[in-house]
Amino acid sequence: MLWQHGQAVIGKRQSSQERSRDRRMSSSATPHVAVIGLGSMGYGMATSLKRAGFIVIGCDVSADAVARFVADGGRGAKTPAEAAKDADIVVSVVVNAAQTEAILFGKDGAAETLAKDAVFISSATMDPDIARRLAKQLEATARHYLDAPISGGAQRAAQGELTILASGSAAAFAKARPALDAMAAKLYELGDAAGQGAAFKMINQLLAGVHIAAASEAIAFAAKQGLDIRKVYEVITASAGNSWMFENRMPHVLDGDYAPRSAVEIFVKDLGIIQDMARNARFPVPVSAAALQMFLMTSAAGMGRDDDASVARMYAQVTGTKLPGAK
Repeated sequence: MLWQHGQAVIGKRQSSQERSRDRRMSSSATPHVAVIGLGSMGYGMATSLKRAGFIVIGCDVSADAVARFVADGGRGAKTPAEAAKDADIVVSVVVNAAQTEAILFGKDGAAETLAKDAVFISSATMDPDIARRLAKQLEATARHYLDAPISGGAQRAAQGELTILASGSAAAFAKARPALDAMAAKLYELGDAAGQGAAFKMINQLLAGVHIAAASEAIAFAAKQGLDIRKVYEVITASAGNSWMFENRMPHVLDGDYAPRSAVEIFVKDLGIIQDMARNARFPVPVSAAALQMFLMTSAAGMGRDDDASVARMYAQVTGTKLPGAK
């Protein structure tokens, strides 16, 4: 059965890739996959697909990103329409709903050339209502839409070990499955229509944003107390107060390294979507609202494009606390 509610249906990545590779080797034609958006996540996903044996066409607004992918053995396209022309599967790895809609239905959009019965995999984090609207619009043209937000970071993307939170029709899953096998260590099949994947991702982002803000508050407060924050990190990661975000993000603070792995603006966007969803549902979300304000303050202080652990720097700036790397 293709649809299993809330269950991880891919276990060991290697065996999934082997099954996918066997299916492709038995086929007379190698599937073409277009990856639109060659940022840190999209580039890794395109690389994983290429490594799994697909013919991969990369497309990005940055000509340098496309040139880099071509130099690494992929193919390049200048527009989404050009990338989608020969593709069986299109994977969209952009920032938000507006960019996804432009890729599909804007000038030189993928919907102009995407073959009938091909599948569009949308990996952007967006409001579930928008995911449903885009799916309905594309499915009316006899193509498939898979709502498939991703989690895991750039390194896991490059290793083909992402977590994918997907929902869509059985036909969309069937068409997308070979590519999903190549990109994911865990695939959660969460419903038979678009919007469910997006909703699951927003719950994840609510928690992730709150945890980053709380971790940043804690480490900056520890510094204000005159504590050795490296020792604080050691203690907390071995204690009940630990979180994945504390463990993953706070080393950036310890090293004074705010090169963006995931930027502050991502959580300005995502926690903003949470507020919109909650307001429409008449559901109070005061903790995530407070976290949003911390990300907004960090962005307003000029750190919007920096790593999201920069929330700790914002706390340090407003309280006169010294953190590693501060001038």
